[in-house]
Amino acid sequence: MHETASSSPAPSSIAEDATLMFREAAESSDAVQRMLSANAAAFAALGARLRAAPPAVVVTCARGSSDHAAVYGKYLIWTKTGIPVAAAAPSVVSLYDAPLGARNTLCIAVSQSGRSPDLLATVAAQKAAGAHVVALVNDETSPLAEAADTLIPLHAGPEKSVAATKSYICSLAALAALTAEWADDDGLRDAVAALPADLARAWALDWSAAVEPLRTATNLFVIARGIGFGIANEAALKMKETCALHAESFSSAEVRHGPMQLVDDGFPLLALATSDVAGDGVREAAREFANRGARVLLADAALDGSHDDTVLPALAAHPAIEPILMIQSFYRMVNALSLARGFNPDAPSHLSKVTRTL
Repeated sequence: MHETASSSPAPSSIAEDATLMFREAAESSDAVQRMLSANAAAFAALGARLRAAPPAVVVTCARGSSDHAAVYGKYLIWTKTGIPVAAAAPSVVSLYDAPLGARNTLCIAVSQSGRSPDLLATVAAQKAAGAHVVALVNDETSPLAEAADTLIPLHAGPEKSVAATKSYICSLAALAALTAEWADDDGLRDAVAALPADLARAWALDWSAAVEPLRTATNLFVIARGIGFGIANEAALKMKETCALHAESFSSAEVRHGPMQLVDDGFPLLALATSDVAGDGVREAAREFANRGARVLLADAALDGSHDDTVLPALAAHPAIEPILMIQSFYRMVNALSLARGFNPDAPSHLSKVTRTL
């Protein structure tokens, strides 16, 4: 299977730094600093509350990019606190109106707009059943913000591009900050405090080596593992959303099963490897794909910025923070890729900023 289109797309005439997506993603460092400063007391208070009276389970509620942030939070919270984390199934409430028991549950709702009807219905059901609702939301005037027991405004500022970037990164940072306080983890606290500066460094990294191999691609796998898996989900979504490139995300532990059948000479793979043991599995899978002739693009934090024609630069940091830095570098690249494929990343076809799923 040769993964190129029959003809090369005509590049867009829009300059890379002229898109809303570029400008908004570039603001992520400042946005995260605002979010952390504004919510420092709220994070500390919530962390103390959760240490004193841990929930039996955490339920996340989100859609789209926000759900990918929730996947990041799932791995991080569970590994740092030992409390199981599961994603809510909004259709259970919005379609089936099923009864819900949520005593001793922490419900974390993540949203840019805070206005999706099925998300609001799910949160209302969780709250009515006894859950404590924490809302990570960018719009402080939204119904979700009003419904929250604990409100964590994301302070990302206006986000006009359909493709969410800085609000997603603020969601990741908020989940990291919440977990650091809940787990009383000084190492993670320090890494979160350094995140705004590290995001500025990640934005400056050059991932342009990925543009030409993907400019005419028709299919793509994005792999990661553990805490990084939610970022793989987000990268695959952005490839579809802004580049009309069919991309699927997989854990490096799962991709060797059925999906491996699709991989042959030239098949493109974007691998996101953290510097810890989860990254070891990604690196191993990437080598296996390369041996099958795949076109592997590896972002490897273990190399702390060193790279060549097949390795994209990635910063070494706390392993829980490295995925956030990778998605920041990815956003700059995917904006350029969208334009190279002849699209406008700010205005994908058939999409709007708020998806009102019923």
